[in-house]
Amino acid sequence: MRYFLLALTISILMTCNTYAAPCYGTAMPKQKEIDAGLQYYSIFKRYQEHEAGKLRSGQEFVLLSYGVFDWLSIDAKGGAGFIKQHPLGRDEIDYPTFLGGGYGFRLRLYEKEKVKAVFGFQHVSVHPYSIYAGGVKHKAVLDDWQVSALASYALGKFTPYLGTRWSRAGYIHWVDGQRDLVKSDLTKSWGLIAGLDIPLSSKMWVNIEGSWFDSDAAALSLNYRF
Repeated sequence: MRYFLLALTISILMTCNTYAAPCYGTAMPKQKEIDAGLQYYSIFKRYQEHEAGKLRSGQEFVLLSYGVFDWLSIDAKGGAGFIKQHPLGRDEIDYPTFLGGGYGFRLRLYEKEKVKAVFGFQHVSVHPYSIYAGGVKHKAVLDDWQVSALASYALGKFTPYLGTRWSRAGYIHWVDGQRDLVKSDLTKSWGLIAGLDIPLSSKMWVNIEGSWFDSDAAALSLNYRF
């Protein structure tokens, strides 16, 4: 069943645009368990296609993951975020913080002793406040999607992990009602993921994660298992 879901997800995404979001790591809830948390995710730099410049974003979320099976979790998040988009040769456009949310799932592909391997799919959408500049209304949406593969190895109490993802970042914006979509630089679609789970108790842990090459970004979350 898990390999069917993996093949189906890859088949669907091969026909779609894929983007980027935090990967959560390899700590998954077991069947009927619930993980909850608070997360901050910052995109420091993401270059866009056709010399459209670059963008930045900061996002705060409440996290919720449910273990459908020991090897499958459904992930959801809700919160808020902002977008800062910098076109070449022009001033940066600053969209103030407003609503955001996302969803996804993770499949545990392998687990033996201290080693785990996880495939993930995540999506996040950020809808900041619209702004007026020079009498013109600007509205924007940041759509982040991705597929990822991570592997971890438990070192005592700490669990570091490494992996890769295929991602792009979509900036949808409207100028006086005229819609345009700018995708991230296609040559920067593959990224490196590195993270660390740090236990605070038997049920609580901190997750730290960074990404490079597809985007310069970092995530920090505090998590609790029910």
